[in-house]
Amino acid sequence: MVDQFKISIELFLLFSFSFQFLITNAKSCLEIERNSLLSFKHGLEDPSGMLSSWIVGVDCCQWESIECDKKTNRVIALKLQNTFANGISGNINSSSLVNLKELRHLDLSMNNDLVLGNDFKWISSLSKLKHLNLGSVNLSFAANNWLESLNKLPSLVELHLPSCGLTNLPSSLQFINLTSLSVLELYNNGFKKSTIPMWLFNLTSLTYLDLGSNELEGSIPDGIASLNYIQHIDLSNNGLITGKLPKNLGKLCSLRTLQISETWIEGEIGEFIDGFSSCGNTSRLESLDLSSNHLGGFLPNYPFQHLRNLKYLDLKLNSFVGDIPESIGNLSSLIQFSVSDNQLNGSIPKSLGKLSSLSVLDLAKNPWNGIITEQSLFNLSSLKELSISTTNSQKINFVIDINPNWVPPFKLEYLDIKSCQVGPRFPKWLRNQNKLNYLVFKNSMISDSIPDWFLNLNLTLSWLELANNNLTREVPNRFVFEGQGFLDLSSNRFEGPLPLFSSNVRTLYLSDNLFSGILPVNIGQLYPKMENFGVSNNLLHGNIPISFGDIQSLTSITVLNNNLSGEIPLIWEDKLKLIWTVDLANNSLTGKIPTSMGSLSSLMFLSLNYNNLEGEIPSSLQNCTNILSLDLGNNMLSGEVPSWIGEKLSNLFILKLRSNRFVGDIPNQLCSLSDLHILDLAQNNLSGNIPFCVGNLIGMAIGIDDARYEGELLVMTKGRELLYQSTLYLVNSIDLSGNNLLGEIPKAVTNLSRLGTLNLSSNRLTGWVPDEIGRLSRLETLDLSKNQLFGPIPQSLASLTALNHLNLSYNDLSGRIPTGNQLNSLDDISIYANNPRLCGHPLTIKCADDVDENISDSHDVNDDKDEDDEDKNWFGALGFFISMSFGFAVGFWGFFGTLMMKESWRRTYFGFVDDKVEVVIGRVMLVIKKLKY
Repeated sequence: MVDQFKISIELFLLFSFSFQFLITNAKSCLEIERNSLLSFKHGLEDPSGMLSSWIVGVDCCQWESIECDKKTNRVIALKLQNTFANGISGNINSSSLVNLKELRHLDLSMNNDLVLGNDFKWISSLSKLKHLNLGSVNLSFAANNWLESLNKLPSLVELHLPSCGLTNLPSSLQFINLTSLSVLELYNNGFKKSTIPMWLFNLTSLTYLDLGSNELEGSIPDGIASLNYIQHIDLSNNGLITGKLPKNLGKLCSLRTLQISETWIEGEIGEFIDGFSSCGNTSRLESLDLSSNHLGGFLPNYPFQHLRNLKYLDLKLNSFVGDIPESIGNLSSLIQFSVSDNQLNGSIPKSLGKLSSLSVLDLAKNPWNGIITEQSLFNLSSLKELSISTTNSQKINFVIDINPNWVPPFKLEYLDIKSCQVGPRFPKWLRNQNKLNYLVFKNSMISDSIPDWFLNLNLTLSWLELANNNLTREVPNRFVFEGQGFLDLSSNRFEGPLPLFSSNVRTLYLSDNLFSGILPVNIGQLYPKMENFGVSNNLLHGNIPISFGDIQSLTSITVLNNNLSGEIPLIWEDKLKLIWTVDLANNSLTGKIPTSMGSLSSLMFLSLNYNNLEGEIPSSLQNCTNILSLDLGNNMLSGEVPSWIGEKLSNLFILKLRSNRFVGDIPNQLCSLSDLHILDLAQNNLSGNIPFCVGNLIGMAIGIDDARYEGELLVMTKGRELLYQSTLYLVNSIDLSGNNLLGEIPKAVTNLSRLGTLNLSSNRLTGWVPDEIGRLSRLETLDLSKNQLFGPIPQSLASLTALNHLNLSYNDLSGRIPTGNQLNSLDDISIYANNPRLCGHPLTIKCADDVDENISDSHDVNDDKDEDDEDKNWFGALGFFISMSFGFAVGFWGFFGTLMMKESWRRTYFGFVDDKVEVVIGRVMLVIKKLKY
């Protein structure tokens, strides 16, 4: 027993010493490599602990993210790809990696705040590197020499440099050393003024090429066809790539994925698709994305048969016309097909029904015509998502005529149908669609009630949109929503009290119906996660519930055009920090605008018009610096127009304060609103001059490139109030009518070249209408009536070819009314009424020069008439002048000849004359003498 114990002790000690020996003599990583890695770590911040295992005294081959060769213990891989919210950051001592001579794999990607020193030449010392991924690492310092350095890595197989700030893509290389390169990923670098370089096509081993999301320009070179082994090409999101699709792309028989979306490629695609015929039936293309280009023409018919392996075909956002070709049914492998946002105006082929693998079918936003029946959907057993819509919401020319007894072979999860005739009955072919999660029938001409069989499907929905139909009766409360529930039942004829739904509904639109009753007092508890609430244009009454103030996620509340009453509740100060739209217009609200509304820092649209609000505009609203539209019109607000509107609300597009009781001058500070394009201060008691700085409102002079959302607004134009919605951003208007404004019309207003409406009527303006008024080339409405303007109407008014509403009545204008162009059609005399000194067409009052012209015209007529009698009267006139001359000669010589011949008569005549002269002189002298005394 003792011997056995001794033997056990000896064996234990032998084993321990042997293990210690093995541990002591085991190979570890090279000290120079360990020190290099520690130097790499030095100075870096590592909030996620990716480098926490890198400790002195521990074999670096045991560190996380490090791989060593099992035989030599040399470091062969450094994998520090960031998968956390915050990766490693700081400046790397690039020389620290130079000693890793056996490194084959280097991955520092997704460490956005990592900077690799100031030089990239060190990378060329890692001559055995096969895999390099520096995605999202800042390499902007190496923008000019990155390729030169990398070209010295002959073993490199994969190169991933996306989002690295490499703004320069060299157009040429003297020699290509990257002969082993298979993967090249350079997307999102922003290469400026660079084309697709020809040296790329010498990378004969390339299988994956991604140049997407750069600023590449020029055409796609034909040389791309030399990449015989390429399987993936991505040139998407290069908006300056132009030209047509090269036909010889079809020669790339190994190609599986081709993405050329969001470029300026144009032309038809028939020849390009036909190019794939060169591969026969061996084309491996599985995914083709040509979306968001400028392609057009008809979709080719037969060439599609060469793409039998195609699974994903995306042609959306182009300008294709005509039909979907019948040959689409030959693409038996197709899983996703999208032609949305084109100009396809033909029919949808029955051959679509053959695509049993099709999962997603997107035919939305085209001007379709004709009818689709169940035959076009007959064998789509894999279909999960279906979208069909037309672009003409006013006149629907496309009918979905499906037999109500048909049982579809698919189970849809997503169904989106807009502006297509589905009704008049609720579509019964949905009776077995119990997997629906997203359902839209918008503007589908359904005149029915929501049937019980639909409710019995017990759907759990994320999105339900039945807007713009003619659905009636009460809305059942049985809809169940998941996630961020969206419900839109607006623009129907639903009635009864507001329906209640599951508490996770985020968006609830019930506007334009016949709902009645009150808003639920506990609405804040019913929908604690509500974001958008809209019940406009109903028959609701009562107060606005205070519990709205408990919905912290609320971003918009629109309850306009109801009969709500009471004061605006004081709910704005504490929790509603995200709200950006408040529309309480056209109700019967009273009291003052709450001061607490000034705490709505996200507010962009505030509409309180057509209520009975009073008091001054609270100065706290100047804190709402993000506001774009402020509509407080048609209330009983008083005080002066605040100058802080121009000083603090610098982003304003719309300012509407009409029909209130504001007094004082128009503040000059409003001229600072450079984005303002609607200014409506009409029907108040404002006085003083129109600010001469009005020409600084350059928002009415500068065009807008892109459409923008500005809500909806009633705008007084063309003599009536019109509702603008999607085109509101295009309206440019100044309305200062119905005040007590004095002085002249500022000439600076004529600088607002995009102004469409100018209404200064019913004021006390004086002076001339500016001669430069003709510069307002887009002016449609001009109303200067009921002022004290004088002088002539400028002739330049005739150059306003867009003008269709003009009123200059009740002034003191004078002179001739201009004519020409659009003015010739504005011939209603009421336009110029009560200007007694105006004359000319269309008034019956003739101008003074019209009289001269009439006389001249009369002379001309008489001359023409007398021309025929001229010869007849010539001899009569000649006889008259001869007789008159003969009579004068006889009379003259009869008197003076006698005096000359008879001396006695001559003495008597001149004596008589002398006597009369002396009498006259004597009387004159007598008068002068009396005047002296």
